[in-house]
Amino acid sequence: MDRRKTLKKIGIGAAVSLAAPSLWSCNRPTQTATSTLESAKPLRLSLAQWSLHRTFQSGELNAADFARIAKSEFGLDAVEYVNGFYREKGTDQTFWKEMLQKSQDHGVKNLLIMVDEEGDLGNLNDTESQKAVENHFKWVDAANILGCHSIRVNAFGEGAKDEVRKAMVQSLGKLCSYAADSDIHVLIENHGLYSSDPFWIKSIIEELNAPNLGTLPDFGNWCLSAKWGSTQADDCTEVFDRYEGVRTLLPFAKGVSAKSYSFDEKGEQPKIDYKKMLGIVKESGFEGYIDIEYEGMQQTEPEGIRLTKQLIERIWETL
Repeated sequence: MDRRKTLKKIGIGAAVSLAAPSLWSCNRPTQTATSTLESAKPLRLSLAQWSLHRTFQSGELNAADFARIAKSEFGLDAVEYVNGFYREKGTDQTFWKEMLQKSQDHGVKNLLIMVDEEGDLGNLNDTESQKAVENHFKWVDAANILGCHSIRVNAFGEGAKDEVRKAMVQSLGKLCSYAADSDIHVLIENHGLYSSDPFWIKSIIEELNAPNLGTLPDFGNWCLSAKWGSTQADDCTEVFDRYEGVRTLLPFAKGVSAKSYSFDEKGEQPKIDYKKMLGIVKESGFEGYIDIEYEGMQQTEPEGIRLTKQLIERIWETL
């Protein structure tokens, strides 16, 4: 899924109405808190807003109601926002205070904002990389108002791998310094090209050694030959081993993105061994939220979210 092309079509000011009852009222889960285990590492689930990107784009739902939707439709009490749904609201502090109030009204915790299309932090041109850094500041401010712990950024840039890495170190140093004033973390997600090499990301984090720099490991974005890194289709020419990748990034993780595609008749993910992946997450001692990020096409977005939730809960109980 090309997130960049999709988000350019989205406008928060568009007229939006609630989804048709036939889409949302069927198989609605009982409104109970996410189940936890008696182990030392309880399961905590959140909803990534990208899971509903087609529904928001079509106008069936309003992105400003995301917190309510996560809780009332899916029984999830934590959310992760995508900046592209709020492009024109980035600096509108009144709007973000209203969003905070909405989330509080529904008992929903705001975790982070995923930031896309604000310029390449790894740009080799100093002027352009500085502009990209400053473009991220407003999302740090918005995350702070929402009570989030982090923003998620992309490690993109054009040029030789080591040169882009050096540019990323410089840019992230500036961004982390700004974010530290608000106690906000800056998380790198594996999202294609160099950023889908976990050892490359690890080298950036270890060189910068900033206490508020971390990762958001994603189960699916391990394509090294394409931006955004999706492995949903079978057209990626170079893929990093997803299990080794997640294992490498987990020591720095402030969140985990449980990417899901299409489900088979058993409710499993044919492309991702969820039992193996969740076993790696649990074994690492990770105690944060695992976010549901459905990106498939065969099921509707609501169905895909529910199936992902059920799959994670079912497997977690066996680990």
